[in-house]
Amino acid sequence: MREAASLLGVSMTTLRRWDASGKLAADHTAGGHRRYDLAKLTPDLFRAEADTQRRTLAYARVSSHDQKAELERQKQVLERSCARQGWTFEVISDLGTGINDHKKGRKKILDGIIDGRVGRLVLTHKDRLVRFGAELVFAMCEAKNVEVVILNQGEDTTCEEDLAEDVLEIITVFSARLYGSRSRKNQRLLDGVRKAVKESQSC
Repeated sequence: MREAASLLGVSMTTLRRWDASGKLAADHTAGGHRRYDLAKLTPDLFRAEADTQRRTLAYARVSSHDQKAELERQKQVLERSCARQGWTFEVISDLGTGINDHKKGRKKILDGIIDGRVGRLVLTHKDRLVRFGAELVFAMCEAKNVEVVILNQGEDTTCEEDLAEDVLEIITVFSARLYGSRSRKNQRLLDGVRKAVKESQSC
């Protein structure tokens, strides 16, 4: 009771009067002692303390093994930006296309957001986390009071290359379903697509 009175800035006599009038009812123990839930009395204070314990996660991703140098560049940009702000952070990275739903790094981030363990998400570009459906993820962040920081609001320089990898992955999945993953027809189709992708990137 003394702690509740100090937190609210009133006397214990005032708390007893509020309890008697029903203005601020207390829980009563078997021995007749008043008990107050401080988190309910000052939710904003306790929410602020909880927010300071939530983590800052920075996420980097590239679509293929050929882009490992770009992945390292993204991680360095994230590290410098977070350190400059004085945030305690962790950089998580994935290697694979933005339409692949089985990335361990992205799953770790989404699980942390849902569980309330993430307070801030830092990305180099909007589409690094997911290629499609980013707005849905950001809406979830807003609902969970997660701050989203996008360092570069402009066009991602790796966008065309990533899209080419995404298209190749889609064709790979559907051609394998049509012809079988080891069929010659499937392999000829994939080889032709890869060739077209490389030619388009060299233009």
